[in-house]
Amino acid sequence: MLLVWTLFALTAAATFATYARLPPEELYHTSIDGLAGGASRTLVFLNFPTALVALGILPVVVERLLDRHPRAVAVSAAVAAPLCLLVAAPGVVQQADLDARPVNALPAAGVGIVVVLTAAALRASGPGHAPRAAGDPLRVVLAAVLFLIAIPWLFAELGFYAPDPFYADEPSPDEPLAAVHLGRHHGFDGVLLALAALALSRTLASFRHRRLARVASAYLALMLAYGLANALQDFILEQVYKRGWIDVRPPSVLLPEASVAWALLLAAAVLIEVLWFGRARYRSRSSAHSDIGT
Repeated sequence: MLLVWTLFALTAAATFATYARLPPEELYHTSIDGLAGGASRTLVFLNFPTALVALGILPVVVERLLDRHPRAVAVSAAVAAPLCLLVAAPGVVQQADLDARPVNALPAAGVGIVVVLTAAALRASGPGHAPRAAGDPLRVVLAAVLFLIAIPWLFAELGFYAPDPFYADEPSPDEPLAAVHLGRHHGFDGVLLALAALALSRTLASFRHRRLARVASAYLALMLAYGLANALQDFILEQVYKRGWIDVRPPSVLLPEASVAWALLLAAAVLIEVLWFGRARYRSRSSAHSDIGT
């Protein structure tokens, strides 16, 4: 959890610095400049994708705190979860207008509650660690691939264009921006979501509460599939389609819709749950039965 929050804190700092430093004309669908622009875009970042990651962290911290402070933790989670879920409501985050609005304070408040719960969980039980978890080799491979495809977005996040061989400041065929515009990218958001899911899924074997384990594994499987799909789609769009290597623009999977792409995404989430995360949850249940037996 601490590693995930550190990654998101560093990304939020980079977002603030870049959007405060650069004029909106060099960025994507923003109109506020200066410190206000940096704060505005950072608040939207706390909505998407941070609120979605907070929802993945919430079962982990509830698992650690529930037996110690059941009422306070239950109430806090009951408030935080719907606030974070607001990010999925139409109009809360709009790709065509990424300036912050008052409603964006609500999911950010949900994130704040989860941060406080995380601090309490770390204080109560320490950071915790899983020296070895099922699927760790695959986690390392996926994380390495995600880092490689994220290189042009990392440069853009800091306000610079990536060097060759990445396609970066070349003209885009569909819009008056560079192929990889400066600032935030939904592909990078997908990378962050996938990395968070990979890290948080290592905690599933330590769950003692069966329902929480079931909720956590299912949600993290969906988060991993969604993150990977968006990272792959944006990478193909910018590094393959915009070079003219393919003629078909890869379909967006940013918003849920009735489409083949989303059907494949959901099928991938089911496979991740059944073949990977669900097995970790089963081991958690088996471990709990073993403890009872002793």
